[in-house]
Amino acid sequence: MIDKKYLLSSKQMAEFVARGYLRFDELVPDEINQAVMRGIDRQEIKGHPAGTPLSQCYHGTPIRQLLDLPQIRGLISSLVGDDPLFDHDAIHVREPNEGKAQGLHADSIIDCRRHFDIQLMYFPHDVPLEMGGTLLLPGSHFRRVNEMDVAAYQNMRGQIPMVCNAGSVLALHHGIWHCGRQNQTDRRRYMFKLRLNPVVRQLRLWNTDDLPADYAAPKEIHSGFPRTDDVQGILSKQEPWFEAAAGRLEIVNRIKLWRFLTGDETFDVHYWLGRLENQPA
Repeated sequence: MIDKKYLLSSKQMAEFVARGYLRFDELVPDEINQAVMRGIDRQEIKGHPAGTPLSQCYHGTPIRQLLDLPQIRGLISSLVGDDPLFDHDAIHVREPNEGKAQGLHADSIIDCRRHFDIQLMYFPHDVPLEMGGTLLLPGSHFRRVNEMDVAAYQNMRGQIPMVCNAGSVLALHHGIWHCGRQNQTDRRRYMFKLRLNPVVRQLRLWNTDDLPADYAAPKEIHSGFPRTDDVQGILSKQEPWFEAAAGRLEIVNRIKLWRFLTGDETFDVHYWLGRLENQPA
């Protein structure tokens, strides 16, 4: 059983719903970071058949040590449940002084479920800006695109390069736009990626102590989270790349996902979805 203190909060879940990712800096101890890089160099880290429960994966490897960290267990459980399914993994290595970068893309164009997979991206060493790192576009996870159709886009407003210290982890919604940037140093860059599928209904899996006890109860008028500067404020914040009209669509998509995750079909943000549901008999 995972201690509640390691689960995500409602504000963190709202950030994930709104922006499509969560970032955890220097989460993994250096002894695990060093062991993972040795395992990569020796080609000792092997994946598993798709659909294998995560609890059955990576035994006897430093990746298992990483996954058993309470903070990692907590974030996984909060997003996809206690024992999700292994989908696939990938060891992304960027060689020194590379001549090109990966194009911006999304990984899962055929996946239009309200349920979502997550991708964990783990950086076992320091990644300065000149080393490239992963670049992602916050809030893009509701924009379903045909994989590399957005590869020609460069320097999107609000994009975030993963400049970080060793042991940092990203948790991504499977639909977010991202890419690997050019490594302009004389050192190899490593990143380990793991995709996980939920096997439970993604309903209030996080620490919901900060939600009202009757949160999902039917209500005549529901203003959402107790304070409008918390969840409602997070869900209504626009990204720099949003157009004015498109931003409204993104907020509606966020409301729908928040309703799905909380079970509260009356939740709204500034009446954006409520006005669309107004269909007088």
